[in-house]
Amino acid sequence: MATETAARTGAADTDVDERFRALLEGIRTSLPGVQVLFAFLLTAPLQSRFSDLSTNEKVWFAIAFYSSGLASVLLIAPSVHQRFRAPVSGLKRQSHTHLMIATWVTIVGTVAMGVAIFATTFLVSLIVFGDTVAATATALLAAATVWSWAYLPLVTFPKTSDSGS
Repeated sequence: MATETAARTGAADTDVDERFRALLEGIRTSLPGVQVLFAFLLTAPLQSRFSDLSTNEKVWFAIAFYSSGLASVLLIAPSVHQRFRAPVSGLKRQSHTHLMIATWVTIVGTVAMGVAIFATTFLVSLIVFGDTVAATATALLAAATVWSWAYLPLVTFPKTSDSGS
C-alpha cells in the first residue's frame, strides 16, 4: 500500500517536473524578444530626438517601456523560483501549486509583452505615418495576436489531452 502511494507521488512529481520544464522551455522562446524590445526602449531617451516627442507619444513610450519591463520580470520569475526554492527554503523544487502559480505569472508576463509590442508598434507608426496608420496597424497586430495567442489554443485546438488522435 505504501509502495503504491509512493509510486503515485513519484509519478505526480515527475509530471509536475516535466510540465515545469515545458513551461520554462516556452518562456525561453518569448524572453529574448521582450528583452531586445526592452533594451531598445532603454536607449530611446538617450537619442537626441527623444525630447521632440509630444506628450501623447511619451505616454505611449511609457506604456511600452513599463510593460516590457514588467514582462521581462514576470517571464524571468519562474526560472528564478526554480533557482531559489530548493537552496533557500529546502523545499522540493516544484509542486503542483508552484506550477500553477508559475503558469499564471507567465500568462500575465505574456500579456504585458503583448501590451509592450502593441504600444511600441503604435508609437513608431504614429511618429512615422500618423494617427490613422498607427491605429490601423496596431489594431491589425492586436487582432493577429489575439487570434494566434488565445483563439487558436483555446478554441481551435482539441479540448482533450489525448495525444493519439
